[in-house]
Amino acid sequence: MRSGWILGLAAALWLAAHGRDRLDLWINATVLPPLVVETSVEVLDRNGDLLRAYTVADGRWRLALPPDKVDPVYIRMLLAYEDKRFRDHPGVDARSMLRAVLQAAWNGRVVSGGSTLTMQVARLLEESGTGKVGGKLRQMRVALALERRLTKEQILQLYLHLAPFGGNLEGVRAASISYFGKEPLRLTPAEAALLVAIPQSPESRRPDRAADRAEAARNRVLARAVGNGVIDADTATAALREPVPGLRKPFPAVAPHLADRAKSGNPTLLTHALTIDAALQTRLERLAIEAVADRGEQLQVAIVVVDHASGEIIASVGSAGYQADLRQGFVDMTRALRSPGSTLKPLVYALAFDQGLAHPETMIDDKPTSFGTYTPQNFDRLYRGTIRLREALQLSLNIPVVALTEAIGPARLISAMEKAGMKPVFPGRQPGLAIALGGVGVTLEDMVQLYATIARGGVARPLTYRMEGAEADGQRVISAVAAWQVGDILAGLAPPPGAPSNRLAYKTGTSYGHRDAWVIGYDGRHVIGTWMGRADGTPVPGAFGADVAAPVLFQAFNRLKRKLDPQPPAPASALLVSNAELPLPLQRFRSRSAAFDVAADAPAVAFPPNGSEVELLPQGLLVRVRGGTAPFTWLADGVPVIVALDARETMLTLPGTGFVTLSVIDAEGRSARTKVRVR
Repeated sequence: MRSGWILGLAAALWLAAHGRDRLDLWINATVLPPLVVETSVEVLDRNGDLLRAYTVADGRWRLALPPDKVDPVYIRMLLAYEDKRFRDHPGVDARSMLRAVLQAAWNGRVVSGGSTLTMQVARLLEESGTGKVGGKLRQMRVALALERRLTKEQILQLYLHLAPFGGNLEGVRAASISYFGKEPLRLTPAEAALLVAIPQSPESRRPDRAADRAEAARNRVLARAVGNGVIDADTATAALREPVPGLRKPFPAVAPHLADRAKSGNPTLLTHALTIDAALQTRLERLAIEAVADRGEQLQVAIVVVDHASGEIIASVGSAGYQADLRQGFVDMTRALRSPGSTLKPLVYALAFDQGLAHPETMIDDKPTSFGTYTPQNFDRLYRGTIRLREALQLSLNIPVVALTEAIGPARLISAMEKAGMKPVFPGRQPGLAIALGGVGVTLEDMVQLYATIARGGVARPLTYRMEGAEADGQRVISAVAAWQVGDILAGLAPPPGAPSNRLAYKTGTSYGHRDAWVIGYDGRHVIGTWMGRADGTPVPGAFGADVAAPVLFQAFNRLKRKLDPQPPAPASALLVSNAELPLPLQRFRSRSAAFDVAADAPAVAFPPNGSEVELLPQGLLVRVRGGTAPFTWLADGVPVIVALDARETMLTLPGTGFVTLSVIDAEGRSARTKVRVR
């Protein structure tokens, strides 16, 4: 008897072991569905907040959500309601399965399900049904295989991504944003219970279509949560009074144009971290809507805000509404080629200051003038006679700026624009004088980049909208003195009516035919550019930059911060004198023909020769001029070094080594220059 019992036990153990081995082979041979779930492309702001998300390929909202980014109360409610032994079973809970079978046999119908959370994940991965025996067996097999391939946290994350919530909502995060308008990291007990309840019957429990059934299901989850000690009775009572949301909320679509740009620029990236400040962006998008309200159905607006210290774009409003309307709101007007009108004039003045052609206090003629076949006129068709350059820029006069452009050369103006990071487009092969008045195609981002260069003291740095895209180094476009001089002039402009007098440096512009109204301004930290017009380029009668766009600029700064950052102080080398105290050649601007006439007795730099490399001695750099009429003024990179010198040879004190442009101006305003490398 005893030996027979031992043989029977041995046979039973052998059969069990053999069955276990066969089961292992059966589980290990399971062909699993793809375990990598496609999730929505997300665009985040500088603080990690969601700006915009995109549906996955089949049009569903399915946002990535690791378990540590969801409210712990939700996880506890989920496990208590769906799978108490989730942390312990191998994928199939035999106790729950047996209980479900016995209950169904006793009641003649299905009373409770025996599916584990892992089995539900198996069903969601394969998008299989739940009612047939074959389907249930397949889910069990896949669940057992999943438990061997993945950790419990990975399985839980798959559920968080795939759980259905009605319509095209999949995953807890998509449901939380759509139903509650917030991330699932902090949910109320009522919200957590609703998110547990909906996936059991997602279409019949959609709160936006069946609020009563959704509420009843939520309340059952709350009752179960109390019974399992997840929440107390008082918390559940308070949760029962919380209304179920009756409408789906739209997904965030902040900075939609820039989000599209980021996505198309790197289509394989799932998460795009931008430099945008979501709160500021939202305020300026509202401002854009207000700016075009009651101004017809076609007027459009675009706004760009940049931290000029870093080059980061912190707000970019491409239109007054991301929609297909008469304003063509889907077009990103921050990148559309437009005529800049008078907003290029500050660069012309800065280049003239740099080259020693003029000073803010230099007098210049504003009178009818022909430049070859080109005969520009002032915007108001009036002339002011002889006027200081400071006033000429503040009044945005056309004749003086064209005269300066002729003197510096249009090609040099284009070169400076490109050096600043702009991409100007101009008709023909050679740029003409009309460029100074807006005869060139630029974008709003181009213009903000230019003004950021001026605000940064003349050093260009590429604008960036990606958090990882900032560049530390920049290149100099104009001198710090010229940049400060232009900023000082622009800060002296009177603000629009009703705006504060806060020394904001700004410049307006209106393109030919009133097609574009511009304003760009900066303080000690930020640059804001605003464009207004029609997306199709048709004229906007009566639209002027000063009247239409300037008030928007001041409102934008007001929504950016309460108090402006101060403008920088004047560089030590800046010449802060009146017109009478200027060197004689700088007291009055002379035309190009007068300033650069190469006569027999015109001055010339005898030493150092152009393109040479010379040594900086302890006492300075030796320079020598021949020809010309004394006294002489010497400039280094546009900054006067020696004024009214009778001698033809002297030593110049320079701040350091490197490339430098030396200029000499004689008593009659004639000049010569040489570019050398000082070592």
